[in-house]
Amino acid sequence: MTLFTQARGLSVITAEEAATLGTVSGLTIDAHTRRVACLRLSGAPKGSSVIGWGAVEAVGRDAVIVRSRVAADSGPDGAPEHREIVGSRVLTEYGTEHGTVKDVAFDPVSGEILTLYTALGDIPGDHLIGLGSYAVVVHADRV
Repeated sequence: MTLFTQARGLSVITAEEAATLGTVSGLTIDAHTRRVACLRLSGAPKGSSVIGWGAVEAVGRDAVIVRSRVAADSGPDGAPEHREIVGSRVLTEYGTEHGTVKDVAFDPVSGEILTLYTALGDIPGDHLIGLGSYAVVVHADRV
């Protein structure tokens, strides 16, 4: 398990060339699959600021390893729009407030969202319905 707050700031390095591509500035979630869809990078060359999760080999304590510069440069196909989840308000599908997201745990191998840590308690990742500009939406009967 890795937390979004732990992943931010990690260097992204290629396995084949041992080249540093940038630093993780954010993670984009695909709410339909409930997985990390891509990494957002700062300090990356223009046009290489987004890396699809499929290019990720490993997420460690000190760095994220991607297969190669070529895999990273291919970018994600059909990636969802980036929405910052940490700090977002949480609502049930009926509009009931459930605090704000303090952090998100994900599987560093599959990218699966495991838990949303909120101000009012933990929400399993499979309860996620959607992520928009206004709020994270979760199932009401499961919080």
